Amino acid sequence: MDSPLAEALGGRSAAALRKALDMHTVGDLLRHLPRKYQLVNDLGAMDPRELREGTYVTVVAEVERATHQRRPRKGGRGMLDITSMQVSVGAIDLGVTFFNQPWRHLQMPRGTRAMFAGKLEKFQGRWTLGTPQARKIRAEGDDDDEESLKLPPVTPIYPATKNVQTWDLLAAVRQTLEVFDDPLDPVPEDIRRRHGLVDLGRALRDIHLPATLDDTKPAMRRLTWDEALALQLVLQGEKLVAATDRPAPASPRVEDGLAAAFDARLPFALTAGQRKVGADLAEALAGTRPLNRLLQGDVGSGKTVVALRAMLQVVDAGRQTVLLAPTEVLAAQHARSLRAMLGPLGRAGEPAALFSDDGDAEPVELDSSEQATRIVLLTGSLSAKERRAALLDVQSGAAGIVVGTHAVIQEGVGFADLGLVVVDEQHRFGVRQRDELRSRTGETAPHLLVMTATPIPRTVALTLYGDLDVSVLDELPAGRQPIETRAIPGGLPKWLARVWERVREEVDAGHQAYVVCPRIGDDEPAADENADEPEGADGAEEERRPPLGVLEVGELLAAGPLAGLRVEILHGRLPSDEKDDVMRRFSAGEIDVLVATTVVEVGVDVPNATAMVVLDAERFGVSQLHQLRGRVGRGSAPASCFLVTDLPPAGAAMARLERIAEIHDGFAMADLDLELRSEGDVLGTEQAGRYSTLRFLSVRRHGEEIAEAREVARTVLEDDPGLTRHPRLNGLVRAVVGDEGAQFLDRL
Repeated sequence: MDSPLAEALGGRSAAALRKALDMHTVGDLLRHLPRKYQLVNDLGAMDPRELREGTYVTVVAEVERATHQRRPRKGGRGMLDITSMQVSVGAIDLGVTFFNQPWRHLQMPRGTRAMFAGKLEKFQGRWTLGTPQARKIRAEGDDDDEESLKLPPVTPIYPATKNVQTWDLLAAVRQTLEVFDDPLDPVPEDIRRRHGLVDLGRALRDIHLPATLDDTKPAMRRLTWDEALALQLVLQGEKLVAATDRPAPASPRVEDGLAAAFDARLPFALTAGQRKVGADLAEALAGTRPLNRLLQGDVGSGKTVVALRAMLQVVDAGRQTVLLAPTEVLAAQHARSLRAMLGPLGRAGEPAALFSDDGDAEPVELDSSEQATRIVLLTGSLSAKERRAALLDVQSGAAGIVVGTHAVIQEGVGFADLGLVVVDEQHRFGVRQRDELRSRTGETAPHLLVMTATPIPRTVALTLYGDLDVSVLDELPAGRQPIETRAIPGGLPKWLARVWERVREEVDAGHQAYVVCPRIGDDEPAADENADEPEGADGAEEERRPPLGVLEVGELLAAGPLAGLRVEILHGRLPSDEKDDVMRRFSAGEIDVLVATTVVEVGVDVPNATAMVVLDAERFGVSQLHQLRGRVGRGSAPASCFLVTDLPPAGAAMARLERIAEIHDGFAMADLDLELRSEGDVLGTEQAGRYSTLRFLSVRRHGEEIAEAREVARTVLEDDPGLTRHPRLNGLVRAVVGDEGAQFLDRL
């Protein structure tokens, strides 16, 4: 598998594959799997999902009509040969035009079967193949020639390019499999036998040149299982490194400390789930085995309270904690939220007049007791003076809780005694980033608690967070109301007018509302500073108006359908003091309608807000819409969320929004999120995108393989941590995840 391609194919063919598809070794070629199979005696049908302009496709088709003509070139510079064909793929007809290839109409007359490749285009309402290439399929008894193909009964159709066609790849695979013997299998025989896996050589031959379609199933299972095993070896290896590298600073619970004082002033009762997870965290923090745990739960399930109680236990032990958010906006929101929850317990050494409603109060030390701690926000937007003061509090140990982005850790900010790192919005961080958090210099490694605000299915957690233990909050606090959600399509002005009437009705009833836009306005890019790329949204290729912005929408609403209400705007580019003032007044009920960007996505808790309107909702991701909807329904009154789009009722965008409106369970929402986009680069930072380091493994479809591989990886690493006695497994890990992904092997 590591042999250079030139040894199998020769220098010219190897160079073409290297240039077009970045293939260097036999393994690169043999792990480039077919995207589908074509029965050579059956034209079958083209998948409608392939009918997208700009998509490069390869099809087996029959020529329905072929004509040839010669006409003068423009400008009278000679003659132009044009061969026009109509070919059929099942019920779909494609137009194919060849220029200056006059032999085509003789080579492929009506009734000829051939393999065609090209870019799908629309011309005068018909689907065509742009810059086509073709090879006639050689039938029994036909002469052997270079311009025709002898296809196997089950023909693989490969992901190809303009310069390397699927028939080129098929020829390369055939030649390679003829030249080389089967590879040595990296998975030990006893594991293969126990899990019913075919050997690797058989799998590679059956995936590329199957005798029947049924032969591809065990072959694909084996290759998928290899990928699952390699990934789980990495994740379990990272977990083993974290457990054996350095001890964590023990932080036992103090019975009469800050954590106990916080519990005593809580205005609500903890749920059973919060108490159970809190007890598990308390026990782990008391020991020296590093805590590496994922805390997941639905929107509003109370993760922040659980995390804060854990942080206070560490502060009680005389150590510091840091809460990391993916953006400065979210970091600032978390700082405000923690200060509000702690009240006097989070204001150590600060003057009372700053927090008193009594303007005559003299500045005194409000929290001079041993129980109080100090919360410090550390972000890049601080002034030089503010940053110096914050760093002094952090480095001296005066700040028990530090809030910032993950740059706080990476920039080498000095802590007096860091005991716990809490990471929020975990889907923005990959395994590599988690490893960086654990690798600070010193005799101890801080405990690590990461949180994800959108729950994920168990099989997904085993893959994305296999290096972590998992705790789940699966119940909402008492009194939470369901959120009625409606998708509102474009072209129906009466429906939109009714949305604004509903907002007025909520305000008249004494409640408040959010209106969310995808951008700020003022000609800045469409994506807000805190926005994910929308996945599964359509309409991107159509010419549409720019996304709505907070600045224009705020003015239009205040002068139009919401005239007379107290309408204010909020976005990430406002100065910090203005943002704080707007949120303070909204929380106090002094603002009726807040028109905002996704800065309100997380960390905002206003129980009196009962209506949410998301404009251009199709431009937001599934998890974002679920998070935004979670900003309402946080009190005892019923709440409503309206997902508004200007796209038509019958489009894919509207269907997607209707599915989101129907789902309220966070786990089901996460499953929809994964359905609409791939798992992402689980070892790096791209946790939410179209591309993945995984070629075959899907966390949605392969839960059984993931669970099996996880147990095998645990067993193997317990006996052979560095895989020194399993060199072929070592090679499998490096083949699947690369040398960077396999760094843990050098540390065990």
